[in-house]
Amino acid sequence: MINRSGHKNYFAAALISGCFFMFGCENDINEVKQLGAKKPSIEEGKKIESYLSTDGKVRAKLTAPILLRYQGDSTRKSEFPQSLHVDFYNDSLKVESQLSAKYGNYIEGENKVFLRDSVVVFNIKGDTLFTEELYWDQTQSLLYTDKQVVISQKNPRQKIIGLKGMKCRQDMSDMTIYELRPGSFLIVPDSTTTRRDSIATPAPAPAKTH
Repeated sequence: MINRSGHKNYFAAALISGCFFMFGCENDINEVKQLGAKKPSIEEGKKIESYLSTDGKVRAKLTAPILLRYQGDSTRKSEFPQSLHVDFYNDSLKVESQLSAKYGNYIEGENKVFLRDSVVVFNIKGDTLFTEELYWDQTQSLLYTDKQVVISQKNPRQKIIGLKGMKCRQDMSDMTIYELRPGSFLIVPDSTTTRRDSIATPAPAPAKTH
């Protein structure tokens, strides 16, 4: 799902520096070749915009300021070191939920994205999920983690804490909470009403819990 447009390939620079090193010492040429073979090439892309489609329908759009793509002998990894944002679409191509994190890591072949650091997911209902680590399974359209999660629901208004993580669909439906924290259901009267066509925004980040 990764868009390669705008990538800069650093392999040529590594090759040039390798040649300089080879002429500047008496290392065996085979040793130099083996050393170079172990170093993966790195491509850099800026202002990334990539779409995920299944059955001919767009399901998600990923945007990120920077993408680093590593190509080794057995593993291809794409890293988003400066944050990423994902919009999830329903069958009508309307955004049903959004995800953001300060760091992401995509390993080709598994179709999963690992996210960490200030991970936030929220949907059009106004529900918001906070956690420090999260996996996005693109094949099954699932989000899951074994880390603590704090979930703020809008209707009914309540706060839920899962001490050992959760699993849910991309739109935050069909959610399973693992080891619910006692007393985490805090019902608060809500005098406001929310229109279904209103623009959803994430809830404020919770205070650190222990």
